[in-house]
Amino acid sequence: MLKMILYLLFLLFMLPLSVLAQRNSTLYLQGQYNHTIYDATKGNNPWGIGAALQLFIKPTAKLRPTVELSGDLYLADDKVQRLDGNARPLNEISGMVNLFAGGSLHPTKNLFISLTAGPSFLSGQTKFGIKPFLGIFLTSSQSCLAKLSYINISDRNKETKEDFGSISFSLGFRLY
Repeated sequence: MLKMILYLLFLLFMLPLSVLAQRNSTLYLQGQYNHTIYDATKGNNPWGIGAALQLFIKPTAKLRPTVELSGDLYLADDKVQRLDGNARPLNEISGMVNLFAGGSLHPTKNLFISLTAGPSFLSGQTKFGIKPFLGIFLTSSQSCLAKLSYINISDRNKETKEDFGSISFSLGFRLY
């Protein structure tokens, strides 16, 4: 699991170097705050903070492919152990890494909406997640952005078939 995450991180950091010569993309570094909306162990992970790298390909097109790598830490914990229906302890979420890809629609110069999906690594498991978001560029040069996102991780809890959901707010600046 750790080897896969390190490999994906390596690929994501190498991708900007390969497209840098083409200048056919823009890369943003973002800081983010997540608030858990629903989860079987919501009291153990009510909020988190993290960082993300987001790559927009073809930065002048209306419809742009996008890739996002994000990592979040859930620092709050009410120290209560939750059990499933069979009296087995549920895994709490202390951190999450997402690698999402999809498309981003830019109807105006400063507004964009997007839908991304992909693997989410949490509690030692790999799950499928989706992340729609609404974003605005805060400057006319598109060097700063703000995003409001919704994240849904399917079947986070295998026994109860419950999903994990959160709302995320992020601020970022363009690296190139």
